[in-house]
Amino acid sequence: MAALSRSSALLLLLLSLSLQALHFAGSESFIGVNYGQVADNLPPPSATAKLLQSTSIGSMRLYGADPAIIKALAGTGIGIVIGAANGDIPGLASDPNTAAQWVNSNVLPYYPASNITLVTIGNEVLMSNDQGLISQLLPAMQNVQKALTAASLGGKVRVSTVHAMSLLSQSDPPSSGRFDPAHDDMMRKLLLFQRDSGSPLAINPYPFFAYQSDPRPETLAFCLFQPNSGRVDSGTGIKYMNMFDAQVDAVHSALNAMGFKDVEIMVSETGWPYKGDPNEVGPSIENAKAYNGNLIAHLRSMVGTPLMPGKSVETYIFALYDEDLKPGPASERSFGLFKPDLTMTYDAGLSKSSQAPVAKTPASPSPKPKSLGWCVPKSGIPDDQLQASLDYACGHGIDCSPIQPGGACFEPNTVASHAAYAMNLYYQNSGKNPWNCDFSQTATFTLNNPSYNGCMYPGGST
Repeated sequence: MAALSRSSALLLLLLSLSLQALHFAGSESFIGVNYGQVADNLPPPSATAKLLQSTSIGSMRLYGADPAIIKALAGTGIGIVIGAANGDIPGLASDPNTAAQWVNSNVLPYYPASNITLVTIGNEVLMSNDQGLISQLLPAMQNVQKALTAASLGGKVRVSTVHAMSLLSQSDPPSSGRFDPAHDDMMRKLLLFQRDSGSPLAINPYPFFAYQSDPRPETLAFCLFQPNSGRVDSGTGIKYMNMFDAQVDAVHSALNAMGFKDVEIMVSETGWPYKGDPNEVGPSIENAKAYNGNLIAHLRSMVGTPLMPGKSVETYIFALYDEDLKPGPASERSFGLFKPDLTMTYDAGLSKSSQAPVAKTPASPSPKPKSLGWCVPKSGIPDDQLQASLDYACGHGIDCSPIQPGGACFEPNTVASHAAYAMNLYYQNSGKNPWNCDFSQTATFTLNNPSYNGCMYPGGST
């Protein structure tokens, strides 16, 4: 009987692991979403859990520790970041028992069925200018970490805090990135703790705000991962093709300057509003879809950033739903990827069933454009410019799964090869107009079919 019980337990364990593997096969741990709750029209947590499972979103960040949401995500494998509010910091800092009780109430009842991975203590505390609160931040983090360790969760559930991008006094060019000297002493202590505990530096870069402060067309293209001429870092000679990489690398440079380049970076918030007030520059459905869709394609490419190549930084998109009770301009209430009825606000390419929108049939017949063959990169174009074109194409309604790992066109695994496939598919799907094979003058036409082995390039002369 005991042997039967052990066999049954082993079978259940293997079944559980198989289910987890199936989940992770369709989700991406480096793509997360923020779940704000300043709203009165949010769907039930169970519906939200089902919605997430229909997407490739691998993680969710909560600003608090809502038990209903944490419970609803049990068994899904979705990573969960929970938070302690700024108002909790004094109690957590002054009394280890308070920290232990917080962990006992908000982590232990749900872990490991609910995959809690990180606890964030406070939000943008260093920007509050509340010196009392700032001085209590590290003790609060230390007490929560000690409570987790005492509960045998040390190394399994990490502890961090979230910073605004304004924590950097300098970020342009990226190689000059430095933390505000006013916070040097505190940052050094925080980073020592984070290095020792293996927790990430969580920061909120928003290219949207960069564009608002410099609303030129070339800045918009740079912020939206669209084809552009790029910006050269005068310190390194590296050409940056998008604002996201530039901002993340500025944080990396700031860490490096303090001797903490080994501390992992986590993008705890980034996004683009799809609607705003008439006087706001930048919010629109088109811009939000371009930013989030191209960001997701860029993360999936696993190219990384120029200073951190070869892997994608863990990134949480703001936000899952709109928060209709938020104060401020209309844009503050218009970041949601999904509506309360669970339909997409726009297609950012997150759905497992269809990561690319289906092309609509014209209402009336129109003359079929003459194809000029196949659209491919010009020879000699640098990888950074080709990567920008690749991100742009994959973020605009084409199916880039053939150039993802396991796809028919993944090999050779080079930027040039992947860009060639994506640029051609974009051209073929966009009406076969000559201007759809421009990509900031990095592309040209060929009458030689670039298909090879099992990798088929649609197109040809007609």
